[in-house]
Amino acid sequence: MSEIETALPARVGVLGGGRMGAGIAHAFLMNGSHVVVVERDQDSARAALERVTDSVAKSIARGQVAESHDQIVARLAVSTDYAAFTDRELVVEAVPEIWELKVSSLQKVEENLGETAILASNTSSLSMSGLAAELRRPANFLGLHFFNPVPASTLIEVVIAKQSAAEVIDKARGWVKALGKTAVVVNDAPGFASSRLGVAIALEAMRMVEEGVATAEDIDNAMVLGYKHPTGPLKTTDIVGLDVRLGIAEYLHETLGDRFAPPQILRDLVEQGHLGRKTGRGFYDWSDSR
Repeated sequence: MSEIETALPARVGVLGGGRMGAGIAHAFLMNGSHVVVVERDQDSARAALERVTDSVAKSIARGQVAESHDQIVARLAVSTDYAAFTDRELVVEAVPEIWELKVSSLQKVEENLGETAILASNTSSLSMSGLAAELRRPANFLGLHFFNPVPASTLIEVVIAKQSAAEVIDKARGWVKALGKTAVVVNDAPGFASSRLGVAIALEAMRMVEEGVATAEDIDNAMVLGYKHPTGPLKTTDIVGLDVRLGIAEYLHETLGDRFAPPQILRDLVEQGHLGRKTGRGFYDWSDSR
């Protein structure tokens, strides 16, 4: 690959201020970019603002940055208007993993971007080339798959759509480096590299719980202690969200076959509203950490 420049864009947009969107905004803010987060309504925008500012405060408390809280959050804005993206050099979409929502959201963002601006999706599994085909400037589009929690994760998956321009890919690789993270560059394929492997392990772990092979804790400990995974596949599922994992598994089942068929235990927990850490229960009890 060619040499890459590592300067971050001065003006960055993030569509969606949930856990992932707030983390993405945090990453760019902490490295000097001015960031605007766009949400669907005022309540969601206020919640996004609180998530990002709280995350910044935690980073400062850990001694991870020399700037003051006020200096960093002065570069942050929230809005409910897509027109806030007009002057952005990069916008990262971080809305839920629903095809129709992704397409409509990306199209609305693109309508408000300059001709040279780059648009990226944080999707963890959906077809990047398929999304690009729905856009007017597909060459300016690619995937930037951040990992949860974004501030602590050192990995970003750069996913290349068939239509992505070479210079856009190089810029993305440079941005990842400037964020202090490592890029894994993959061609567009169902689940890319990370989700495909991570979900495969997690689904098998769920089947083992379902079959009574071992408890969730013991299965996770086997992977943490035996294979040096930082977190076991079932606890990771709880952190990511069982509903998110189910959606990815269903997509991979549809595109790659029966080896990705979601276990009944996953479907049952999601139907019961036990989605992991965000609801207080999944494969683990998170009631004390909410």
